[in-house]
Amino acid sequence: MKRMKKAIVFIFLLSSFAPILFGQDKPLTQAEYVKMLYGLQKNPSGKATIVEALRKRGIEFVVTDGIRSLTRSKAANDDELKRALEEADRRRQNPASTKLPSQAESEAILAKAREATLLALDEMPDFVVKQRITRSAAYAGTGNWRPYSNLVIAVSYSTEKGEQYQVLVLDGARVDAQKGSNYGGLTGATTAGEFVENLQKLFKPESKTKFEVSETDVVGNRQALVFTYQINIENNKNGGVVYRNVLTQSSPAGEVGKIWVDREAFRILRLEFNLTDIERGFPITAFQSSTDYDWVKIADENYLLPAKSDAKFTVRESNILTQQRNVILFRNYQKYGSEVRVLDDDITPTPEPTPTPTKPD
Repeated sequence: MKRMKKAIVFIFLLSSFAPILFGQDKPLTQAEYVKMLYGLQKNPSGKATIVEALRKRGIEFVVTDGIRSLTRSKAANDDELKRALEEADRRRQNPASTKLPSQAESEAILAKAREATLLALDEMPDFVVKQRITRSAAYAGTGNWRPYSNLVIAVSYSTEKGEQYQVLVLDGARVDAQKGSNYGGLTGATTAGEFVENLQKLFKPESKTKFEVSETDVVGNRQALVFTYQINIENNKNGGVVYRNVLTQSSPAGEVGKIWVDREAFRILRLEFNLTDIERGFPITAFQSSTDYDWVKIADENYLLPAKSDAKFTVRESNILTQQRNVILFRNYQKYGSEVRVLDDDITPTPEPTPTPTKPD
């Protein structure tokens, strides 16, 4: 009799967990997805669970504008979640086109991407470009960004001098600033390295970067293969984070991220990364960045260069966590030595859409 009771209890427990044990391979229903979105209000860290479910299980429902709007509002306009939803919808519509290639094919694509990227960096032209930067702040985790500053910066790049910066406009007022290797005495969050360093360190032998194929995606109208990567802190020689206040402080860091590789041209269309292992007690507790690349013409030649960058810093001050955000639009690439002119719309910049890379003519 006791054995029978145990058997009954076991069967009851198994039936209770059956949806969890056996239902995880079934595509998400719209009702499941919406319930998960609403759960983010109580548990913001649940975003990773939703992204994983979208990627592993897929969806059985059509992604409408209403679903997109709900995703933006409930997930604080999170880019990773939006991308995972769109990719799940493409997989629902055309499973064959979103199937991952074999390990051998993936490694071949990555090898070609390494070769193409390093060759392009070696052949990087000397140029000047205008950066239009919107800086915002929010309490950490809220996503309620409030713009507090606009900048226009002339950036020149040459093989000899690297990146040089000159502030032209600060909050609508023209600035007569000197050119230098950084933003000089400018206060607030700043970034650098979008042109060469961020891509170069991925494929440096000393970085010992570990890559793993992750998923497929579409960047603009280009089919892309997504690889996750990791650079351990001891190998990230040119990485780390700097905090400038009364004193300048720095901390080494590791790096984890993703690259989106064009499956035809084998060029990197998008780069995302988070810094890891930042020193305990350092004012900047987290940093994440994304850069979209697009084809531009300089002196009648096509080059794949940054079009938009989005960087977020989490800062602890007086035991309060806040976030600083820089959204940078790269405009008007020209040959080195050209004058960067300040236009009327630079004084009052307007938001612009994320670029959609196309293959050059």
